[in-house]
Amino acid sequence: MHRCRLHVLGASGSGTTTLGRAVADAWSVPHADADDYFWVPTDPPFTIKRTPAERLALMDHMFAPRDAWVLSGAMTGWGEQIVETCSAIVFLTLDPDVRMSRLRERESRRREGGAMDDDAWRDFRDWARSYDDPSFTGRSRHQHEAWLAARSQPVLRLDAARTVTELRDEVLAWEPS
Repeated sequence: MHRCRLHVLGASGSGTTTLGRAVADAWSVPHADADDYFWVPTDPPFTIKRTPAERLALMDHMFAPRDAWVLSGAMTGWGEQIVETCSAIVFLTLDPDVRMSRLRERESRRREGGAMDDDAWRDFRDWARSYDDPSFTGRSRHQHEAWLAARSQPVLRLDAARTVTELRDEVLAWEPS
């Protein structure tokens, strides 16, 4: 795959940010993570959301006008105007138990560095666990699959159980039609 505007998404804990950074580094292009635009930086983190208009304005200012970049994270419901400019999409899937284990490990690392909101972590964990439940009305695999089916861009589906190097190399070797 040649340098382009690439969107990498999947469930929380599936490795979208890690893969996004690896592809962006390989291409020497900017990497952006949707969470950095969705949330206002706070301590503890992830407590105040930006409005959709604020998120999009910040993205337009920071990276969207460039010819090539990698954007990780889901933007369904608020980021269509950015996603429409993407050349291709990578969708990561991962066994739910492995994904939840990764999220617990990530939370442990975050707690080492400062304040955390225990109630917010519990709510996030419950929300993230619901991703694979087809009846869940929030951001879910079912919602992502429907959204992907409506996309005009080519989609590469990858099992995120492999190493980041293997995943990155598969993206770099991909020749979307």
